[in-house]
Amino acid sequence: MKEISTLLVFFIAYAGIVIRREKALYFIYGAVVIFLLTNSISIADIPYLLNYNVLSIFLGTSILSFLFVFSGIPAYVVGVLAEKKHPVWFVYLFICIITGLISSVVENVATIMIMAPVALELAKRHNVNPVGLITGMAVSSNLQGCATMVGDSPSIILAMEADMNFNDFFYMPSAKLSLSAGKPGIFFFVQIGAIVSFFILYLFFRKEKGTMEPLPERKKIKSFVPLILITFMLCSLAISSFFSNGFRHLPAIICLFYASLGLVWFFIKEREEKFELKHIDWESFFILIGIFILVGVLKKAGFIEDIALFLQKIGGDSPFALYNIIVWGSVFVSSFVDNIPYTMAMISGIQILCQRLSLNPYLFLFGLLLGTCIGGNITPVGASCNVVGIGILKKSGYKVSFMEFVKIGFPFTISAVLTSTLLMWLVYNIR
Repeated sequence: MKEISTLLVFFIAYAGIVIRREKALYFIYGAVVIFLLTNSISIADIPYLLNYNVLSIFLGTSILSFLFVFSGIPAYVVGVLAEKKHPVWFVYLFICIITGLISSVVENVATIMIMAPVALELAKRHNVNPVGLITGMAVSSNLQGCATMVGDSPSIILAMEADMNFNDFFYMPSAKLSLSAGKPGIFFFVQIGAIVSFFILYLFFRKEKGTMEPLPERKKIKSFVPLILITFMLCSLAISSFFSNGFRHLPAIICLFYASLGLVWFFIKEREEKFELKHIDWESFFILIGIFILVGVLKKAGFIEDIALFLQKIGGDSPFALYNIIVWGSVFVSSFVDNIPYTMAMISGIQILCQRLSLNPYLFLFGLLLGTCIGGNITPVGASCNVVGIGILKKSGYKVSFMEFVKIGFPFTISAVLTSTLLMWLVYNIR
């Protein structure tokens, strides 16, 4: 009976996150309080349920994302493009590509907040509707977010929970795959999916006629320091991958170190600028903490093992069937609900399942990441990045219907997921 009530409280909190995303913290920590009052967990258990690597990496990259917004570099790049006459569709597609590339190393929501104002300015100046452009930017950001370890919350969670390092996203060594040779990491499969899905965006954007005229004033770069810090952070993460096995907290320390340098620089050199701590994505940070606690309760109650049994029951002993169930099930679930709690629960379930079936888990975990991150592109509520993009449009006086978003998000998602996951299966060829 206690296990049923635990599951019920979790799903009520989950439903609350879906229906009232802006109230997510209330639902999550309301559930935590209930679990504490019912002795499902104790306060002493909470520190052991958190993954401090995930939280530290997320916090460090969020701070650097804010500083990158401040630097003005992305706006400058788009401004340079706008100085020359180009077809509207070309500029739209270029902005989406730049947004995706930035999102591979900068948190998705921060990426949209960086690029959306620039896109709106271009659209208003040339009297074109920015809805398609902002939608394309949001889905591009979500796609590239799973390309690297620091691109999005699910990527960070997967890396830390599955004992992966920064380089594993580019090349999976043979030792981890239990194969005679290593394989390309998820980064390259994401790029293949991006090429196909950007063709989908081209089909939507080509209806925009005319050419972009130069803007009256080019955006100025305030500083290159944030870009330098992000570059050094990525290089440090790549180098640390070769010797971080003996010290699991090294990636977290690296991210926090460069974030700290960034804050020191900001307060010393840019102290005349108004800085508020609210600019950092604290909401997502505390959502992560709460989700770790909720999923920890599920693990304690044995429900993660139930997930593994369920997957095994519907997939049988066929690795290909299990792979597609994980991928497309994740696409469906993530198109309507937040992918963070789903990812946390499924990682443990997949690891247990693969252990029972003597399968290497990394192909299935990569499939999970592709499904959850890209699947959120189908609907305007499937990812925080989408919600923020739609919110920016509404504040600027543009209404975006559910189906208007789906018209772009659905074909973009299906083409990207189908291409990347099928190619990944063929390359890894686990049987």
